Amino acid sequence: MHDGNEQDIPDGEGMVVRKRRKGIYILPNLFTLAALFGGFYAIVMAINGRFDQAAVGVFCAMVLDSLDGRVARMTNTQSAFGEQMDSLSDMVSFGAAPALIAYVWALQGLGRWGWIAAFVYCACAALRLARFNVNTGVVDKRYFQGLPSPAAAALMAGFIWVVTDMGLKGPSVAWPMFALALYAGLSMVTNVPFYSFKDVHMKKSVPFVVIVAIALGIAVINIDPPIVMFAMFVAYGFSGYVIYVWRKAKGLQTSVISTSTDEPDERGLHK
Repeated sequence: MHDGNEQDIPDGEGMVVRKRRKGIYILPNLFTLAALFGGFYAIVMAINGRFDQAAVGVFCAMVLDSLDGRVARMTNTQSAFGEQMDSLSDMVSFGAAPALIAYVWALQGLGRWGWIAAFVYCACAALRLARFNVNTGVVDKRYFQGLPSPAAAALMAGFIWVVTDMGLKGPSVAWPMFALALYAGLSMVTNVPFYSFKDVHMKKSVPFVVIVAIALGIAVINIDPPIVMFAMFVAYGFSGYVIYVWRKAKGLQTSVISTSTDEPDERGLHK
């Protein structure tokens, strides 16, 4: 007796070999599709002039993107299809969506300079994701090679959210948006190491003070979500260069390419 995902195939000796049919796991891909919807929602909101909601859509996509791989491992439902789906979703949510939102919001007033900045960001996101997929097995899992695309998207969306919340219009900050788009885009394709937090194990017990710190962190974010979250990602966006300079000064290896052949624990995530 077997379920619908298996079929009996006779082998050369008349024995019946049970072969599992290929399929698509629903649960982790639901999170991936939800993240994709967040990016699509952000684009639609930008077209409708709701730039604050567009920024929220990008942040929601970022949260959902961080969950799909963890859910897949917890439920033992990892698949090559899921990895490819995750990359395509990230290209929309963290590549095309922030570039289009920034262009519609502020950059279009700069003419060709505006769409060039938006394209540079979008192209760098594509290159970042492609390089991540190729180098998954050789990069030190403790660090990202370049700024991860969700963090780059958070910089773009966070800036839009903060300025919109202040009541300012996009054209008034067109050149700062131009500079930020170039910084976020080019940072994605550098070899600068950004801490990945992948060596933080959620299943291990932690001191009580850690839970208190998390609660305080949530309270601080709620004081003014746009400013606090943008400040956090600005700090992270510069942290890689601080790590690079510190390692260089100490004479340590600055490359995150590892000599180990072990694959990172979170393949397909946090690009």
